[in-house]
Amino acid sequence: MKQDIHEYLAELEDIPGTRVFTAARARQGYHLNQFAMSLMNDDNRERWKVDERAYLDEWPMSNDQKEAILSRDYNRCLDLGGNVYFLAKIFATDGLSFAEAVSTMTDMTFPEYREMMMKGGRSPQGNRSIKGGY
Repeated sequence: MKQDIHEYLAELEDIPGTRVFTAARARQGYHLNQFAMSLMNDDNRERWKVDERAYLDEWPMSNDQKEAILSRDYNRCLDLGGNVYFLAKIFATDGLSFAEAVSTMTDMTFPEYREMMMKGGRSPQGNRSIKGGY
């Protein structure tokens, strides 16, 4: 029996601590991700560093997206359509390694996060569903 696509996509929202980059998220975050990619250009990085808000205001993003970027709330950026690989351009512009930046998206310090990853990452046991609580 075929599964309804909407039911399937809803299941992707039930993974604790994970935002699956779906087509809907891609559409929502298009300009956010394009902004992040613009930071690959030296001139754009300099403009960003001089006045972050002014540079962001050149992009047709929602105020929520702009505030999430300005506050470096990367989890919120993901919720609003950001893709972590595009957000990496912001991390790099800020002088952060990918691991340092991603550690801010957890409840761990960078040394704790690094140690956890060196030991193989999070255990697959534990909370496997937001709705089900298991």
